[in-house]
Amino acid sequence: MNWLVARIYDRFMENIEEACLRDWRRQLVGVASGRVLEVGAGTGANLGYYSPAAEEVILSEPDRFMREKLTKRIEDLDDGRFVLSDKGVENLGVEAQSFDSVVITLVLCSVPDIHGALRSIYEVLRPGGELIFVEHVASERPGRHRIQRLVEPVWRRCAGNCHLTRRTEAAIEGAGFTLKTIDRESMRKALPFVRPSIRGVARRPL
Repeated sequence: MNWLVARIYDRFMENIEEACLRDWRRQLVGVASGRVLEVGAGTGANLGYYSPAAEEVILSEPDRFMREKLTKRIEDLDDGRFVLSDKGVENLGVEAQSFDSVVITLVLCSVPDIHGALRSIYEVLRPGGELIFVEHVASERPGRHRIQRLVEPVWRRCAGNCHLTRRTEAAIEGAGFTLKTIDRESMRKALPFVRPSIRGVARRPL
């Protein structure tokens, strides 16, 4: 199934990118600076939004089908800052406290263990380093949340283990991060049960 998700992903996301995600990526990915790790880089949708302040960007993507598209985008950009890694968030293979920024966009919904993933991210950030995130989450509206719970078992099988009911904001804080900024907004043009989202910046305390 992963090969199919990778094949249709960009086309499936096209209207959502146009409606809101491109602006969100521009606002947030551009904040990343210094040595940057992007976890779950997918097909490379964030690549065009890194500012010159991002001196080196390690792009971690364990799925080989996504990585094929990501490799092509890196080659097309011909930017020596981007380095590809096949490691997943459970085993990033990097030194502790070695990154200034970590970027995750629509990733924490599908990792097997969200709490373990956030612990790994926390460990690789230096004190004062920033986690930059865009994630879809559980709805705060009871009716929509019920729909999410009903749809989730089938959706996970069709969408690469994507969960609809994760309380990602609480998980980020529970991992020890301090929220610097957060916005809660509907992800326009997405399917109704995927629309609730959060985005912002969290900091590893000094």
